[in-house]
Amino acid sequence: MKVSTKGRYALRIMADLAMHSNGEYIRLKDISERQAITLKYMEQIMPSLTKAGYVKSYRGNNGGYMLARKPEEYTVGEILRSTEGSLSPLACIEDVPNRCPRKEECTTLAFWEGLWKVINEYVDGITLADLIKMK
Repeated sequence: MKVSTKGRYALRIMADLAMHSNGEYIRLKDISERQAITLKYMEQIMPSLTKAGYVKSYRGNNGGYMLARKPEEYTVGEILRSTEGSLSPLACIEDVPNRCPRKEECTTLAFWEGLWKVINEYVDGITLADLIKMK
């Protein structure tokens, strides 16, 4: 599993919104300056965060973005999955039940399933609020 720039930036944007939350919409330009992410790239990321229901947007003079929920109600896992899709290290273990024709003979299957479990438990066990505290 390799997290793309889009996933990394989405997480940074969400953390920035959480850190600067004051009940008002935050301009994308302000986030861009603080996070050193181009506005153009942020404009590609924000629709997926809005569509997922993670942020609210408002257009106009006082427009911008704000979190739709409290920071402690978002997990890192859900944010990454909204931009990255599955966090599985291998495509063959994503299906439930596993449809791999070699699953009965595969000596490494249990390892990969265990790794995926650890990844999911870790990313789903950390919230935006936790990220802010870790800083």
